[in-house]
Amino acid sequence: MSSDQNKRMAEYVMDQLAGLPGVRNIPMMGGYVFYFNDRIFGGIYGSGELLIKITETSKRYMPDSEPQLPYEGTKEMLPCTILEDSEQLQRMIEEMYPELPERKKKKK
Repeated sequence: MSSDQNKRMAEYVMDQLAGLPGVRNIPMMGGYVFYFNDRIFGGIYGSGELLIKITETSKRYMPDSEPQLPYEGTKEMLPCTILEDSEQLQRMIEEMYPELPERKKKKK
């Protein structure tokens, strides 16, 4: 997947999440990491698709999604199967928030 395709996918994801304040993404190693209120909920990695952290909520919203590794040496994530449904996607991310780890504080 090219970085241009990843960029277009990141723009599409942001469009789908436009109704959810507090969402942002950061380009990282040719992909994108997505945050909701400073907690990581997913990203676009080598496959070029949006992968979502595995939580009870994400499993409930996407029961048909099979876990996969975004890249070697990391935890499995779920390919987003509800990307086309922006309302459901936004609801899932809002409900996932309490299950997501807080951002690590940077050491000074």
